[in-house]
Amino acid sequence: MKRILISLLIISSLAFGQKIVVKMATLAPEGTDWHGMLIEMGQEWKKVTKGKVELRLYPSGVLGDERDMVRKMRIGQIHAAGISTEGLTEIVPDFSAFYVPLAFQDVDDINRVLEDMLPDLERKLEEKGFKLLYLADLGWAYWFSTTKVTTPQDLKTKKLFTWAGDFKWAEIYKKAGYNPVPLASTDILSGLQTGLIDALSTMPLYALAQQSFGIANHMLDLKWGALMAGIIVDQKTWNRIPEKYHADMIAVAHAIREKHLETNRRAELQAIEAMKQYGLTVHKPTEKEIMQWKTEVKRMESHLRGKVISAEIYDRVLELTGPQ
Repeated sequence: MKRILISLLIISSLAFGQKIVVKMATLAPEGTDWHGMLIEMGQEWKKVTKGKVELRLYPSGVLGDERDMVRKMRIGQIHAAGISTEGLTEIVPDFSAFYVPLAFQDVDDINRVLEDMLPDLERKLEEKGFKLLYLADLGWAYWFSTTKVTTPQDLKTKKLFTWAGDFKWAEIYKKAGYNPVPLASTDILSGLQTGLIDALSTMPLYALAQQSFGIANHMLDLKWGALMAGIIVDQKTWNRIPEKYHADMIAVAHAIREKHLETNRRAELQAIEAMKQYGLTVHKPTEKEIMQWKTEVKRMESHLRGKVISAEIYDRVLELTGPQ
């Protein structure tokens, strides 16, 4: 009788009482809007699942860079990630659609590409064992450097940060005449401090949060690319969560995404103004300089199209973001 009671108690706890802890990693530094959004999402998930799902966050790259996050999700050490397209391309290379330099110049460009490509990207992620809850833009990537950069020729004198998780980009920049230095994303600040790198493409919000603008204190006001990020959960963990909560959890993620999109865009401008007060110099390129950058991207196309980005994806992005 005692054994039967114990068995019933175990079954009862499994069926009704067990809380599912979702361990989520992100590179987002504490205090950034992206980090705040994830905290809010976790609080709302707890509400809509009546306490059955608890989101446990590991921010600031404490569990490694995005390549590490993907690897740890695959072996079950963590269950989810707030991850950029750098990490997503480790799973599905077609997320490199958002890498086409200078293609994305406004929100409409981003939305057209998302509307066209997102369903296929979601399907490919699921085939690899991951559930995408949403994908959104975090802001624009600009060139930050320790001395003024106005032209591609200026940038070629710099030591450029490239993500150590994707050596293809280091090879592309090298072939195009640049000096790439592959590093983990978590080593950017120390790399700047030691002189290992002296230029990087990043968001103003990240430059402010990481304090990298104190060294790389020159910004070229040219939208080099759109930084996209999303929430992914490994499919095994997602399937452990009772299906009756799935729709509400996705709805929470989407609602918070919409709420923070506009806030994030305002915060980018505020971040630039704040950094200017502490010594950041912002250079607005002339029409002549903009043409030089466009010519440079065209010259790099042979190294990008069909190499880092599939020819089909590359051409489709240019079609969607070109004159409408």
